[in-house]
Amino acid sequence: MPVQNNRKPRVGLLALTLELYEELCPTLRAERERWLVDRVMPALAPLADVRFDRAVFRREDIDAVVAGYEAAGVDGLVVVCLTYSPSQLSLPALGRTNLPILIWNTQELFSVGGDFDVAAMVANHGVHGTQDLANVLVRAGVPFEYVTSHLGDPGGLDALADWLAAASAVARLRRARLGLMGYPFPGMGDFALDTTHLAATIGCQWLPLSIEAYIRGAEDAHADEVQALVAEYRRQYDVADDLTDRDLETTARAELSLRRLVAEHRLDAMSFQFMAIGEDERTETVPFVAVSRLMAEGVGFAGEGDLVGAAGTWLLGQLRPPATFSEMFTIDFEGNSLLMSHMGEANPAMARADRKIPLVARPQPITRTRGRQLALVTSLEPGPATLFALTLGPKGRWRLISSPVRIVDSEVFSGLAAPHFKIAPEGNVREWLTAYAKAGGPHHNAICFGDATERIAAAARILDAEHVIL
Repeated sequence: MPVQNNRKPRVGLLALTLELYEELCPTLRAERERWLVDRVMPALAPLADVRFDRAVFRREDIDAVVAGYEAAGVDGLVVVCLTYSPSQLSLPALGRTNLPILIWNTQELFSVGGDFDVAAMVANHGVHGTQDLANVLVRAGVPFEYVTSHLGDPGGLDALADWLAAASAVARLRRARLGLMGYPFPGMGDFALDTTHLAATIGCQWLPLSIEAYIRGAEDAHADEVQALVAEYRRQYDVADDLTDRDLETTARAELSLRRLVAEHRLDAMSFQFMAIGEDERTETVPFVAVSRLMAEGVGFAGEGDLVGAAGTWLLGQLRPPATFSEMFTIDFEGNSLLMSHMGEANPAMARADRKIPLVARPQPITRTRGRQLALVTSLEPGPATLFALTLGPKGRWRLISSPVRIVDSEVFSGLAAPHFKIAPEGNVREWLTAYAKAGGPHHNAICFGDATERIAAAARILDAEHVIL
């Protein structure tokens, strides 16, 4: 099942030159623009959709270019000094914009050797322009990133790729729509939330989802769509022998209903509270399978009414897709690892490739429903991964917690009718858990493949949030 909502970052390239050169070197600006168009933009194309209008050297033109990028809805600004450029010309526009800023200290020339001459120096002397600009931005309190690299460097664009992904993810996070079905689990304080604070700081909007609408949507699901989804379940998953046609049809109806709610409310992420769903005696089942499959398509999720966790899972999925919601359940002291699980929600796009995902019925219902409650017993593909949590720290400041971990190649436990897998931290699990707790790590978290630490760090800086690395 493909991961969706993974569009490229959109970036505006602000290329700066010096007005003096318009008289001293009339062809210089056109030559530097040609290098940008012929070499730099193709190199950046795999990483981002790059918008470039023209190189500018007057304040009014700089203002106009930045304003144009803002109107176009780019995710961030990459500033390149093609020659020296006086900082006070660009400071007003960069001080006003809400776009995240990255100064890329680069040039065409890779080495300075015996054939170096004045012409080469004039075409490759942006470094001190970037220093002038960085100085005034620091003095003005304008946040920015600064990267020095050359197109010829091995991995020279890695830092830009991380920042671009972070800028795009944060831009979308500020517009994200979160849905809540039911109410937060009573007494769970680690995701307690002032939604006004959420809107004022990160910018997310939350919307209540009606349990009535969920029930009605399941009842009204079209029979042809239900049967098509049941057939898909049978093709894709290892369906337990004891599952009946009614079990599968009820699960399919729940999925079609939840998908309709997500589409109608244009949700980026959501949470539901299983007890609230079970309080309505008409409820046929809990949509564990539905929300798992939606995660595979880029919808963020966290259980038990946790909007913060849902936003965190979604954010990690934007930074390095795919991502899944999870929770630490049991310590394996002997194996220096942790068993991760939850009631029935995990991203099947991250499942092991060597086996079909079992589709089973939970032996013990988690809440009252008319029908059985089905779950995908997803076990994640082993390898390097990142654990991530979005939470609130002291004085209401957002905190991003990340840790490189390893998904362990472990057995699948036949006695667990729920998603489960093991992770191992880089150090001792005892010390790691202590550090996580002292950092205020919540009991809900998210996992992605690979090392997302740099992208999380960049996102934290753009959000003006704390970043704690374990």
